[in-house]
Amino acid sequence: MKLQQMKIYPWVVVGLLWIVALLNYLDRQMLSTMQGSIAIDIPALHNAEAFGALMAIFLWVYGVASPFSGAVADRISRKWLIVGSLGVWSAVTYAMGLCDNLNQLMVLRGIMGISEALYIPSALSLIADYFSGKGRSLAIGLHMTGLYCGQALGGFGSMVASTWSWQATFQWFGIIGVVYAALLIVLLHEKPREANIPVAATAPKAKSEGVVQSLVAVFSTMAFWVILFFFATSSIPGWATKNWLPTLFHENLGIGMDWAGPMATLTIAVSSFIGVMIGGPLSDRWVRRNVRGRIFTSAIGLSMMIPALVLIGLADNAFLSILAGLCFGVGYGMFDANNMPILCQFVSSRRRAMAYGFMNSVGVMMGAVTTQLLGRLSDSVGLGLCFAMMGGILLVALALQLLVLRPKYDDKDLEETDK
Repeated sequence: MKLQQMKIYPWVVVGLLWIVALLNYLDRQMLSTMQGSIAIDIPALHNAEAFGALMAIFLWVYGVASPFSGAVADRISRKWLIVGSLGVWSAVTYAMGLCDNLNQLMVLRGIMGISEALYIPSALSLIADYFSGKGRSLAIGLHMTGLYCGQALGGFGSMVASTWSWQATFQWFGIIGVVYAALLIVLLHEKPREANIPVAATAPKAKSEGVVQSLVAVFSTMAFWVILFFFATSSIPGWATKNWLPTLFHENLGIGMDWAGPMATLTIAVSSFIGVMIGGPLSDRWVRRNVRGRIFTSAIGLSMMIPALVLIGLADNAFLSILAGLCFGVGYGMFDANNMPILCQFVSSRRRAMAYGFMNSVGVMMGAVTTQLLGRLSDSVGLGLCFAMMGGILLVALALQLLVLRPKYDDKDLEETDK
């Protein structure tokens, strides 16, 4: 029996892509923690503005490329997009270890932004097709934990660089990624979209749908605008915790950054994993009894994030700060595990990668704006108050989510069959 024909193979796909997700965040995150080591050889990085521009170029390129990468993923093999994107960003990671000036790093970070943008829409669309209903939220949530782990491990980049060197760190992780991309050529298999789309939804007209037609179909529904809104607003605190929570802990608790960094990244990563393990199975079971079960599970996650953000911003002792961080992480994991499954309730399988690409694009751009804005407001307003105010934005998103999103089926393809 071929590997892809085994009943367990969908979970093998999740495992294979989990490692890719880890490398996706690890390779992008290492640069932020190795600034001091790299600046010894590239003095331009001592300048905070120059380093900020180097970090921002990845986000802006990634954001702009995401919608296009999603449209491509809806039309060609997602397997080869995943393999190709991993191979390219890993080669770029290796090449960063050979750089000796800021301009070279800027170009490579831009290329990394394009190549990494191809991954998420392709991977989530592929997993969603392998899990048509049962187990979908858990599978996608487990995959997302790879991103959390990559982010957490990336926080130890400076430690690895001090043991080897920043050049060797980039090069070795680049080699690992290229080797793993070659392994995926053999182990990863495409799931034909036609296998999930009922006969009535696979008419020639639907197959030949162009990009503009797909865009019109996706953006003509109020539900997608609401999904886009609550995904974008949740990205604000999501990116704020990634980039500013260590600094907030450092300021509020009066501890050094060598403790504040791991405390922040590990708290969010571990609790988000717990949130996925709660929210994934809960959503998959709830939706069998109530088609809005995934939406309710996501709403519970958002409801946990709102008070957690207020407490994160205002707490002045380690116990309350960690408790708030854990509450936020669990809520975020429950929310994150259900974004693609909820999208599947309103967008057909042949348009999902493009739709998620737009969501990813808006989310990353919100992250770029938030990161820069918090830097400007940290002295005048204070990071703590900024974090607390984010809870109010999520309250609006929560209300819209519960009031507007009313799917008829757990999968849009089933609804199209009845038409």
